[in-house]
Amino acid sequence: MAVQPVRISGLYTDFYELSMAQGYFYAGKQKEKAVFDYFFRTNPYQGGFLVFAGLADFLEQLQSFRYDTEAILYLKKLGLKQEFLDYLIGFSFKGKVLSVREGELVFPNEPIVRIEADLIEAQLIETMLLNILNFQSLIATKAFRVKLAANGKLFTDFGLRRSHGFGGLQASRAAIIGGAASTSNVQAGFMYDLPVSGTMAHSWIQSFESELVAFRTYAQINPKNSVLLVDTYDTLRSGVPNAIIVAKEMALNGDSLIAIRLDSGDLAYLSKKARKLLDKEGLSEVKIFVSNQLNEHVIKSLEDQGAPIDGFGIGTELVTGKPDASLDGVYKLCSSAGKPSMKISENIEKNTLPGMKMVWRFFDEEDNIFRDGILLEEEIPGDCQWLHHPTQPDKKTQVCKLKREQLLQPVYENGEVCHPMPSPATCHEYLTMRSAQLPEEHKRFIMPHIFKVGISEKLLNLRNDLVKRYKESYE
Repeated sequence: MAVQPVRISGLYTDFYELSMAQGYFYAGKQKEKAVFDYFFRTNPYQGGFLVFAGLADFLEQLQSFRYDTEAILYLKKLGLKQEFLDYLIGFSFKGKVLSVREGELVFPNEPIVRIEADLIEAQLIETMLLNILNFQSLIATKAFRVKLAANGKLFTDFGLRRSHGFGGLQASRAAIIGGAASTSNVQAGFMYDLPVSGTMAHSWIQSFESELVAFRTYAQINPKNSVLLVDTYDTLRSGVPNAIIVAKEMALNGDSLIAIRLDSGDLAYLSKKARKLLDKEGLSEVKIFVSNQLNEHVIKSLEDQGAPIDGFGIGTELVTGKPDASLDGVYKLCSSAGKPSMKISENIEKNTLPGMKMVWRFFDEEDNIFRDGILLEEEIPGDCQWLHHPTQPDKKTQVCKLKREQLLQPVYENGEVCHPMPSPATCHEYLTMRSAQLPEEHKRFIMPHIFKVGISEKLLNLRNDLVKRYKESYE
């Protein structure tokens, strides 16, 4: 678990959650059992998948989701009633959480976290859950798209200064889950035990009487890990030639210049010219790193152009999830007082799936991910012959003979995390394994193939029966 700089409390919620919780309390529903599903409706970045992230932070904050004396006094000022406030004094989340693993590849409309708790407990944690999981999953997905574009080359998170306040801490964690090799974010490195790296800014070079002196001084102080920024004045006529001089001087002392960094201009053109200059001087071991408003599409273009780039620094677009402002993750009630429940919409795509459910992943004969299936909790997956399309039930796929795996697993119960949470690096290792099982057509950036998530016949019938029953009640 991380060393969190801010320990949140039960106040980390929207006020309507507290208003509803107070209403449940006075309606005598405080002990009523409820089940909520967390899922999302649309893949971010017009992509073919989502990388799930944020679970460890959510569970850690869940343990401190309480109301101390100061919080109670504040809520009293907001107009909440004393008897309900007395209830909140002793509040802690005692429910159960089931979840897919961090680093899992997941798809629209399938439950990826399930909350089982008293109704008030489950309602009060909604905003915190959405806040943490939506953001980290968005950033982890962005980072993994960058990794796919980079063709195995390393990239670093440079984004703290451009991030949204303290969200930059969780963004750096999520970036490592998605595939960043390191981060410049020292606080996040401390909190989450992440690899930290960094070189120099233009101000270092500008502070010396010449670029060459700046490079020499830096190399003398950092003989084992020098990366020189070469675009302060003129990349090809000044920066790279001066870096070559310093690299040769370092070699005389038994040291090596690790890399040069390009931070402006036409990166494909400049990297090719810089590579030729370095190689001509026998410095083929000196790498070329680039930065400056990079994203997965720019990186793919650089790769397609054959730019001799060895690594990338990604800032704004990574930690802000640009161009997607947020993930459309939602938290919906699916069972109340032991009875299945659902939200009905005029658009069948927005009808939620009722009842307690389990998500199963089915694999083809080559061990590739083939389908995800949503079944009712009590169903035996081996007895499920077909998975039906959720909105076009005449479309179905046979899965009864396929290898399968249960995705939702218990992670929190009785106030405790069920097992140690894996590190961000371990989550990325798992993501890498899963990615190898996902067919390439789902990972392309342009019009990716839609991954199919189906529902069992029993779940389909339950949903249709409830819709019919609800409509009959008001027609």
